[in-house]
Amino acid sequence: MFTGIVEETGKVLDVTTGEEGRRLRIATRFAGLQQGASISVSGACLTVEAFGDGWFEVFLATETLDRTYLGELGAGDRVNLERALAADGRFDGHFVQGHVDDTAEVVEIRQLGDDWEFVFSLPPSLAAYVVEKGSIAVDGISLTVAALDDDQFAVAIVPETYDVTALSEKSAGDPVHLEVDVVAKYVESLVEGYLDGR
Repeated sequence: MFTGIVEETGKVLDVTTGEEGRRLRIATRFAGLQQGASISVSGACLTVEAFGDGWFEVFLATETLDRTYLGELGAGDRVNLERALAADGRFDGHFVQGHVDDTAEVVEIRQLGDDWEFVFSLPPSLAAYVVEKGSIAVDGISLTVAALDDDQFAVAIVPETYDVTALSEKSAGDPVHLEVDVVAKYVESLVEGYLDGR
């Protein structure tokens, strides 16, 4: 479980593709890494397979490659990083599982004084789970939906978020990962179960 509060950006140091799949080596300042630890990499929950001084490696399973754009990353690309929430940790943001629902793309970026407005496309399969003023994770960042249309939504980005995350490197047309609020999925499941049983 994550909170969507990005701790740092990491740079992809190396990409290895073999018969068994694809691995990323990512630079980090995280201390105390352990094999098997969960790290959100731009919103995708991945498992640390190896680590060393200033880096860790993750394996991209077929499901991850199918649902994310991580298979398109190359050396030098930057990603958002967040460690899993500690049981006694402070909870900011919202519940983020690190299970990417779909990819979307940046439609428009507008600077408004010291802030920015980002507009993203909204896949039809996710539209029912997104509401104005609700939470959504974009590349692992917990954000609030400021405006919503049928096929896109907008969020306001404050300077801290712009500076700490890889959003500052995004341009129109670039891909992003979306994870809708899991509470909406549970509500849908409960309502469907109730209606099916009446």
